[in-house]
Amino acid sequence: MTSTKAKRRTSTKSEIASKIGDRMTDNSSPPQEAAVRKWIGPEASRYWTELRRWIDKDYPGVFEPDWIYGGKNRGWSLRYKKTKAFCTLVPERGRLSVIVVMGGAERKKFEERRYTWRKSLVKLYDEAKTYIDGKWLTIAISSATGLRDVTDLLVMKRPPSAPTMVPARKSREAPTK
Repeated sequence: MTSTKAKRRTSTKSEIASKIGDRMTDNSSPPQEAAVRKWIGPEASRYWTELRRWIDKDYPGVFEPDWIYGGKNRGWSLRYKKTKAFCTLVPERGRLSVIVVMGGAERKKFEERRYTWRKSLVKLYDEAKTYIDGKWLTIAISSATGLRDVTDLLVMKRPPSAPTMVPARKSREAPTK
């Protein structure tokens, strides 16, 4: 019988059990698309693809996605930025999260529309810590409604340069606009 210590020595990073929300932390090179899809799972992969296509269609030629490595705790994330950060996609084990930094102008716009946003998004906004560069909202996308929240925030943050093709809501919830 092999000892646990021996098993640990022979295990590779990919064989070590991970839990929901773990980040991609192998810093040898940015993750490939197939590895991201496998890591986040089929449902989150659908939202990953929809969001990336939406950004490409509505903001053609504006952003060049850039993989950034945030160290062993934060892992890899895909940042969309021109002069200011637009959003950052964070592939996590079994899910997709998106970081949207809202500066002063965006916070003012959010407050003006406060009662049109979903309650869960307002709660997330209210609980987010405000830093010198703004509020950092980390939104886990687990539904079409969550994806719509993110695209609505991004449209508010920076109006699209092309006609908007926001993914349609698939829930029975009333539209937020």
